[in-house]
Amino acid sequence: MADIAATVERYWATAQARDWRAFGATLADDVRYELPQTRERVLGRDGVVRFNAEYLGEWSLEVERVIADGEQAVSWVRFSEDEEETQAISFFTASADGRILTITDFWPAPYEPPREREQMVERF
Repeated sequence: MADIAATVERYWATAQARDWRAFGATLADDVRYELPQTRERVLGRDGVVRFNAEYLGEWSLEVERVIADGEQAVSWVRFSEDEEETQAISFFTASADGRILTITDFWPAPYEPPREREQMVERF
């Protein structure tokens, strides 16, 4: 089995480069991509490539961390678009040949913490 951490790194690098052919090569034919917060699902390599390739706007991303164990991996990326930054946590599983079989993306929105905690924390 291929190294799922390296495959996930390639997935993000090829997305950033807009190299959709190489991006597609990281995906299994029957890949399943899900976004639980919006209840969206995209099935199949062609659909996932199209979903990403046709995303509107000028954006960039930077991988903070990829952690893998066996045939599973998780990544943390910083995504910038129109001078705003957000972060994503993505969970991946590998197919038998080491390509990405499932992707589950979480795009949490930043929020202000409760004021009653301010004496206990340092803001960054």
